[in-house]
Amino acid sequence: MAMIERFEAMLASGKDGALLRFGLGSEYLKAGDPARAAMHLREALARDPGYSAAWKLLGKALEKAEPAAAAQAWRQGIAAAQAKGDKQAAREMQVFVRRLERAGGA
Repeated sequence: MAMIERFEAMLASGKDGALLRFGLGSEYLKAGDPARAAMHLREALARDPGYSAAWKLLGKALEKAEPAAAAQAWRQGIAAAQAKGDKQAAREMQVFVRRLERAGGA
């Protein structure tokens, strides 16, 4: 919880950006709050649509509550990762989408 408080304080002080929002999203996901995580990850992506790690984490945040939205996030993330040449992230998200499709959620 200390990291969340630190990141929230930075945000409240006027510091904002894709990396800070990614950090908040990651910490909220670890803390078991996927809805708040998704909110911050969407903000990160609004600032940097090519942030493939944020797409990957957004899909993870949405996976249980909104599987179709998770698949869409990962598909957008795959495109962003491929555009940047981030082959590993693209492959990981392709695996996530296939798993979701097999489970009937995509």
